[in-house]
Amino acid sequence: MRRLVAPPLVALALCMLTGLAPASAADGGAGLGDPYFPTDGNSGYDVAQYDVRIAYDPARPDHLTGDTTITARALTDLGRFHLDLTGFDVSSVTVDGRGARSVAREGEHELVITPARELRKGDDFSVRVRYSGRPVGGGWHSLTDGGFSVSGEPHAATSWYPANDHPSDKATFRLTATVPDGWSAVGNGRPGPVTQDGAGRRTFRWYEDRPLATYVSTVAVDRFTVRTSELPDGTPVVNAYSPDALIDPDAEALQEDIIGFLASRFGPYPFSSAGALVLTGRSGAGPADLETQSRPTYDSGLFDVAMVHEIAHQWYGDSVSFTDWRDTCVAECVAQYAQWLWYEHQGDDVDRDYYLPTVEEHRADPAFWRVPLYDPGPGRELDSALYARGPLMLHALRRTVGDQAFFDLLRAWPAEHRYGNASWPRFEALAAELSHQDLRGFFTAWARGTQVPPDRYLYPAGLPRPAAR
Repeated sequence: MRRLVAPPLVALALCMLTGLAPASAADGGAGLGDPYFPTDGNSGYDVAQYDVRIAYDPARPDHLTGDTTITARALTDLGRFHLDLTGFDVSSVTVDGRGARSVAREGEHELVITPARELRKGDDFSVRVRYSGRPVGGGWHSLTDGGFSVSGEPHAATSWYPANDHPSDKATFRLTATVPDGWSAVGNGRPGPVTQDGAGRRTFRWYEDRPLATYVSTVAVDRFTVRTSELPDGTPVVNAYSPDALIDPDAEALQEDIIGFLASRFGPYPFSSAGALVLTGRSGAGPADLETQSRPTYDSGLFDVAMVHEIAHQWYGDSVSFTDWRDTCVAECVAQYAQWLWYEHQGDDVDRDYYLPTVEEHRADPAFWRVPLYDPGPGRELDSALYARGPLMLHALRRTVGDQAFFDLLRAWPAEHRYGNASWPRFEALAAELSHQDLRGFFTAWARGTQVPPDRYLYPAGLPRPAAR
């Protein structure tokens, strides 16, 4: 554990005047208790807004300067509280404008803050953290020309700002990023004014006015080509391309068509901006395409199969986020099935072209069915089963309840839980409510089962069983 401390004489004076916080001081805890990531987040407060200010110079690609202010409300009395931050040297922390009594680093990502006065349940407070240094963590991706991007799942935010890093605590987001002339910074939400300081630097501002989960926050700095347009309803579209990225006006037009199509299935587009970050030369592991809120991140170019999936997440995963990491099917399974819906919209037969051939190919393969779709287990929260079997389950559900109830479900979910969180069990319950059917056996077999579902669930009405072998 590394502590940030005042000089010895100042520290002694603080101890004499105020005393150290007792070990029994109320503590929100090191985590929210997620079954897969028990130390992520903090249960003692609820974040309302992140105001993240960063400065980056590509001449020093291993260095970031940050100044983040978090506005939150205490959910219990707090003698101290935790933020999640990976790496960096923290130079100062204030709570409501007063220097913190102590700041400690614990574990891989815990920043433990003891404020000068204990926070009471219901108090609104702000904490400001100033930090700098070499960014680390899986979310940070260097770009070959000196820029960078931040994206990743399940963790990315802590690579560049302190956060209550769990999808269940969503907040609005402001980004202010200063970079040298000739470079651009792009983030979530709507663009704000760009200013110059007379010293060869420009400052970019972005505002996401709808709550986001921390892992879908993003920033990218590169020598972007930025192309702007509007959706038919006036929603601004901002597409930013790395220098070597493919710029295809037809793909940009298709992006608008995909948003319109998905809105016809899921309800109105949920955010005040749209667009894409198209990056090249990205280092590091993790998904190259990701549903960063309002402006998904893509690798090299815009292609329909990737756009449908990541844009579908704007409803399923971003506007409505899951409650904890057991629930990822409610985002990934639906986004993957959205691709089938798009193909159907293009004229394909989903039964004949996708569902039945896939079932027939894997029906006798135990490994294909081994991982449950709900609660797949720690380390499997994004297991390939969600992408391979998720659309099968949803299509079987569609054939079980009928198109009317199924598409009512796809529209009702984003409307009922708009800008909030909901669990996979709630999705199951809503499906039963809207279809007026007992679906417990179906979901036990498809979402919780670890073997091929019985034929009555594998081949519901309208799906022909194969001939006996």
